[in-house]
Amino acid sequence: MAAVDRAPVALVTGSTSGIGETVVRRLSADGYRVVVNSRRGVEEGEKTAASLPDALYVRADVSDEAEARRLVDTAVEHYGRLDVLVNNAGRTRAIPHADLAAATPEVWREIFDLNVIGTWQTTVAAMPHLSRSGGGAVVNVSSIAGSRPAGSSIPYAVSKAAIEHMTRLLAHTVGPEVRVNAVAPGLVETPWTQNSEFFEPIAEHVRQTTPLRRTGRTEDVADAVVGLIRSTYTTGQVLLVDGGAHLL
Repeated sequence: MAAVDRAPVALVTGSTSGIGETVVRRLSADGYRVVVNSRRGVEEGEKTAASLPDALYVRADVSDEAEARRLVDTAVEHYGRLDVLVNNAGRTRAIPHADLAAATPEVWREIFDLNVIGTWQTTVAAMPHLSRSGGGAVVNVSSIAGSRPAGSSIPYAVSKAAIEHMTRLLAHTVGPEVRVNAVAPGLVETPWTQNSEFFEPIAEHVRQTTPLRRTGRTEDVADAVVGLIRSTYTTGQVLLVDGGAHLL
């Protein structure tokens, strides 16, 4: 039992499907005790946690400060520690960039409340525990839209740019106890993207033009997340996981 208790703990927000679910499963396979989280999809979250050894599901909306704190507190109370935080929870709206009027202040607030403020307040709540772990790590999930004129909407792209600069600022501030990095995926095949009417035309463009000639898989992003967690001399980095799309 003592050996089990020493196993590291990872909290992955927004982890009942897509990239988040693949990350949480990969970390569990690597020996982490994992906390699965979602705002909705409680049944899916409970099933995911039940399918993994010593995993915990916690429903919480990290855009709400009290719920973000409760999520972290529940994880620490259950396991006694927290070693890794992966900020994956996010949302968007599909709005053509030229349709400026459709990107209303309400849309901006909705997206920023989860993508930016949710990432910030979950990280702030987790930081004391990560600092005590003797090598804590935060990995934020951004997007290629954070550095290129791309993405499902302008508010979404700007939110990802904010996450990337937040990553650098935090890395500069919280070292050496905690490392903070980000991954920035290109087009990734997830249940959400593949249900979008825009997916296939963009996917075909990616297959025809990018150096690796394919769209991304959630496993590709999970590989990058785990790599940054393991890379103990890396902080403040935003790792593009886009098949070379940034070279175009």
